[in-house]
Amino acid sequence: MSKTVKAIYPGTFDPLTLGHENIVVRSAQMFDHVVLAVAHAHHKKTLFTLSERMDLARAALASHPNVEVMAFEGLVKDFAVQVGAKVMVRGVRSMTDFDYECQLAGMNKLLSPELETIFLTPDAQFQSLSSTLIREISALGGDVSQWVSSPIEKALSERVTR
Repeated sequence: MSKTVKAIYPGTFDPLTLGHENIVVRSAQMFDHVVLAVAHAHHKKTLFTLSERMDLARAALASHPNVEVMAFEGLVKDFAVQVGAKVMVRGVRSMTDFDYECQLAGMNKLLSPELETIFLTPDAQFQSLSSTLIREISALGGDVSQWVSSPIEKALSERVTR
């Protein structure tokens, strides 16, 4: 009997970048089911609402049948238990990310010993990419088409021209 392994990839995804997509797609090749867990992010001022971020992620990831987009609030370990995930995927671009993510992974291990955290680095062309930089470039009228999928580029363009 084979074991089905579900993973979660949590984040704010404001907006989802091609770097995030790279991590999700590679995770979907390793695990039977991946939940892109979109955080409510009450502690952050987001450009897109939770509903918009989820819709954009669903549009960007529509061609991946074993990827599901869901919202979560509260502790990620509680959401992992709720959806039956055994693995949490985290993207790491730099040593700064790694230091922070190691602290989070350690705390999550204390809170939920059965939840494993794995780190993936995005492909080289996405190493310097962040949602913050994408929002800023877009807000200043720059072209972000090489770093986000077309539904997200369109949404950013419409948001900037409002």
